[in-house]
Formats: sequence, structure tokens, C-alpha cells
Amino acid sequence: MNFPETQRLFDAIEATWPAERKLERGKFTLRYGAGGGQRVSAATANGPTKAEDISPAEQGMLDLDQTPIFMIREQDRLLDMQLANLAYEMADPTLIFIADAAAVARKPGIVKVFPSWPPLAAQRDIWQEGGVGPARLDVMLRSGEPKSSFLGRVDDQPMGTAFAAVDGDIAMLHALEIREEGRRQGLGRQMTRAIAHWAMNQGARWFTTLVVKANRPAVALYESLGMTAVSGYHYRRVQD
Repeated sequence: MNFPETQRLFDAIEATWPAERKLERGKFTLRYGAGGGQRVSAATANGPTKAEDISPAEQGMLDLDQTPIFMIREQDRLLDMQLANLAYEMADPTLIFIADAAAVARKPGIVKVFPSWPPLAAQRDIWQEGGVGPARLDVMLRSGEPKSSFLGRVDDQPMGTAFAAVDGDIAMLHALEIREEGRRQGLGRQMTRAIAHWAMNQGARWFTTLVVKANRPAVALYESLGMTAVSGYHYRRVQD
């Protein structure tokens, strides 16, 4: 299957989970994330870099009152080595999963899944329990349309929440969170399928999500749904 090019996937990540603002500093694009996490705060290289190109980017992030952090994609191997030589530590290797949305999509079944925008108080509670606080909810508010949050229920009790947005023909699932007592009941699978069904109705052909490699249950879930890891990235950040 001919999946979208890797850069197109990164463009969709940026559109559906955007920084508060971006600026150029030398050979890098810097992001101000307003506390919304690594992905919306990390700098990315705009081509090949030299070791001396890093310092202006570091200072730019410090000027934004952010700890220097860089996203390393497949084309950034040289930068990866340069940062390693500067004692930056590797963090959170992440996979980009993709599938034809039609292959994943199912209408909600026994476990009911409801789209909701803006997110309900119950969803905000579930996210908060999972470490997704107000600053990350602000990222969702900044995302382009179409977008929605989703509430998953087990026995009429709110047990899961997620966010998804569509950029052109690519839908991206973000921030899927299941309460501990709602796990191992198939809720994550049901929600993913229902969100893919919603995405198709918004005109998306492709359904994608991001998974930290260390999250083996999530990796296993998306692989079992027929999704393929086609690319990835990790971060380099100043050691604590």
C-alpha cells in the first residue's frame, strides 16, 4: 500500500496538535508550547546542520523560557549525533502508525462511544487522571477543523476519552486515555474503531496515531488493528 510520504505525516501531526506559535532561528524551527508537552515545544531542523548551528536554537528556546529540546526524525541522524556529543539524552522514541481508515473503522457496538465538542467534564477528569492537563487541552482547542473529542463508556460509566482531528485526507488520533478500571475490556479497541469511522465521515482516507515504543500494550493494540508503523522520531533533551 502506498502510504502518504513521511513529511506529509509530520505536517498532519503539526496541524492536528499545534504549538501556540512557531518562529525561525537559524537552521531551526522553534515552537512555543505554552506547557503543552514535548511535541509542541521541540525544535526541528530545516535541513542539514553543523554543530555551531545548535547554540542559536538553544538560546532561542531559553528566550521562550523553555528547556532546550529537539525532535529527531529519520532525516536528522547527523543532528542526533551532534546533540549526543553535547550530552543531550535520548527520550521517548515514538512510532507513527497508519492504516486505511476503512480497514479500521466500525460503528460503535456494545461499548458506546460518543463524539463531543467541546470535551465534557467527565472527559476532562479522565484526561487529568492520566496526566493530560489543561495545557494539553489548550492544544486541542488550537487544532484545526474538523475535530472532536470522544467519550467511551462501559456499563454506562465514563471510562475513556480521546481526541482526533483531520488534516486533508489524514485523521490523527491523539490522547487516548482509559481509566484503570475500564482497561482489559476492549474499550481502547472499540474507541479506536469508532473514531476511525468518524474520521471517514469527515473525508479522511488515512487513520494515524502516535505511540511511544515503550507503551507495549498500545503498540500491540494498533498492530492488532492492522495499522503499520511507517516512521518515527525521538527527542534529544538536556540531561536532568
